[in-house]
Amino acid sequence: MVDKFDVLNFSEEKRLRGFVVVAYTVAYVAYDREMAGAQCYENPPVLDVPLTGLSGYVETLADLKVYVSGSPHTHTAIILASDVYGFEAPNLRKLADKVAACGYYVVVPDYFRGDPYVRATTGDPVANQPEWLSRHRPAQGFEDSKKLIGVLYSRGIAAIGASGFCWGAKVVVELAKGDYIKAGVLLHPSLIPVDDFKVTKAPIAILGAEFDHITPPEIIEQYEAILSARPEVDSFVKIYPAVTHGWAIRYNNDEVAVKNADLAHAKMLEWFDKYLK
Repeated sequence: MVDKFDVLNFSEEKRLRGFVVVAYTVAYVAYDREMAGAQCYENPPVLDVPLTGLSGYVETLADLKVYVSGSPHTHTAIILASDVYGFEAPNLRKLADKVAACGYYVVVPDYFRGDPYVRATTGDPVANQPEWLSRHRPAQGFEDSKKLIGVLYSRGIAAIGASGFCWGAKVVVELAKGDYIKAGVLLHPSLIPVDDFKVTKAPIAILGAEFDHITPPEIIEQYEAILSARPEVDSFVKIYPAVTHGWAIRYNNDEVAVKNADLAHAKMLEWFDKYLK
């Protein structure tokens, strides 16, 4: 089902961005170049300030550093797959604690092994992103996740869900193609080929943004069309109004973004409650 906003001149906006729709089926081939769009890197979190008031901690699972929050004795776990700024992002760790407080064991992996994306300090601030992306492909995040999931199951976890933000959404889609997770949620996903949704197996929710230049509403609607034609795989799609790519975890003090981030987090929890509890 689709739950989306009404907005004036939306059809005109579609025409203005029509080239995105035409090119999108091959966009992933040019992942490095296209992801250079400023929105994937706007409003970066501050990572070099000590965080206080968190309830989780960092440990090592499957040879990967992870931020964990909540009790593993709940027997239900959720993996949060980060955007390019990695597992130390303050809002992401706060979200992990928030989800854990609802009865889940939450794991946030350091997929980048201490090497999150850092914007260039001179010239084009994202000129260094192709080289960074060449070191950190979602395919590796998928492999890391499979090992992590194996460890979680071996420790008595009975059901696992996964949420992916931007870069991390592709990791979750790959997991959803197999039997690794019971449900997935994608928040402002980046450059996932539409054909991926023809083969996903796990129930999946897609939460997009009105002003997303990376995955605009037209593409979210293409995802929804494919999923709607597959009733055997439950799905939910929502486009949040007046927000941009990254709003769910890079919202700072913007009132509209904070409100919609809270709504998206609530929908994410609702989805996991439906399939993990």
